[in-house]
Amino acid sequence: MHDSSPPPPRILLAEDDLTLRRTVKLNFEREGWFVIEAENGEEALQMAKEHYLDAAVLDVMMPKMDGFTLAGKIREKDQGVPIVFLTAKTLKSDIIEGFKIGADDYITKPFNSEELLYRV
Repeated sequence: MHDSSPPPPRILLAEDDLTLRRTVKLNFEREGWFVIEAENGEEALQMAKEHYLDAAVLDVMMPKMDGFTLAGKIREKDQGVPIVFLTAKTLKSDIIEGFKIGADDYITKPFNSEELLYRV
C-alpha cells in the first residue's frame, strides 16, 4: 500500500539573514510546506531553475543578486508562481517597483510570522 497524499507545497525562501531564514523556514514547515532555502540571489535563482515552486518569498537586499532582479528571472521561467517580497525596503517607490516586477505581495520587516503565512 502506498501513500497517495499529495506532496507538500514547495516554497523558495531567499533570505541572507540566517536567523530570520531559519525562523521563517520553521514556520512554513509547521504548516506542512517543503522549504527550499537560499542565502543569496544567485543561489535562489539556481534553486528556482532546479525545482518546481508553488510560491517564493524573497528578500530584496541580498548579496550576488537582489530580490527584484531575481523575481524578474523567476517570472521569465514561470509567470504563475506567487512571489512575496519580505524586505526592510519600506519606501513607496520600492513597494511599487516590487509590484511592477510582478510581486503578488510585499511585506515589510519587521513582520508578523502568522501574517506572512496567511499572505502566502
